[in-house]
Amino acid sequence: MSALSVTGLTKNYGSFAVLDNLNLQIEKGSIHGLVGLNGSGKTTTIECILGLQAYNSGDITALGQSPKQLHLTKGKLVAIFDSPSLHPNSNCAPVLTTRPATVRNTSTRSACEVEELLGVSRFSDFKIKNLSLGNKRRVSIAQALLGDPEFVVLDEPFNGLDAEGVDDVLELISTLNRDHGTTFLLSSHQLPYLEQICSHIAILHHGKITHSDTISNLLGNTQTTLQIKTPQVEAASKVLENTSGVELLNIDAGGYLNLTASESDSIAINQTLVENQIPVAELILKRASLAGLFREITSEDAK
Repeated sequence: MSALSVTGLTKNYGSFAVLDNLNLQIEKGSIHGLVGLNGSGKTTTIECILGLQAYNSGDITALGQSPKQLHLTKGKLVAIFDSPSLHPNSNCAPVLTTRPATVRNTSTRSACEVEELLGVSRFSDFKIKNLSLGNKRRVSIAQALLGDPEFVVLDEPFNGLDAEGVDDVLELISTLNRDHGTTFLLSSHQLPYLEQICSHIAILHHGKITHSDTISNLLGNTQTTLQIKTPQVEAASKVLENTSGVELLNIDAGGYLNLTASESDSIAINQTLVENQIPVAELILKRASLAGLFREITSEDAK
């Protein structure tokens, strides 16, 4: 079943279509990353889903409700944006014991539980305005989790977090998804973190979702490349051009010979060059990555 279904979403700013017939499906129990260049419409998409922006056309259903009826989910869907909207003069403790009227009447989780989950118990007596951006984000996420939501939308969840904070949030997302089946939509520029935690990725480009699939399927179609640094690059090219399983790509500006080959072939390639009296200064295996795939997709227009 779908936690979110977006079909034919179009949003215009004047004559400019920031979202152009966008389609997105998120299955319950998945961790779905949404990525795109600056200005690609990621936040606009989320705001349309949540009913915070009107849109020109399309159909949106989140947990069975339209954007205008999300209050009927009674806290089963929560969203935390890039800039935490917490009252600056409130202490952390009241933030985690006072629930908005639109959320469930009683909290499923205790304040102590979510404090421990996010590591914010030590800040209970601090005013929000005295917290760092990263710790404000922790408190925002903790507040959102009080009602044990089924679907959590996080806009730039890693902004302002140090390495420990990032690890805490990644572990939290993984635990809630694994143990409680919580569905997540994560919009972020931090592609390595998304690759680490997400089950699915959607790439937003030119107002459309150009790719949406599991991480394994998306990266399975991406080539693994090998970079070789040698003072005899032309000779190396001639030796390798007829080698089975090897496709020569180019010699880049740095003097590296670039080719496609499997990881298991890299040892044999190095051995072949050495046997032909060609010294190898560097051999770099560049595995498929979300960042590489994203650069390839978004740079196609510049070719």
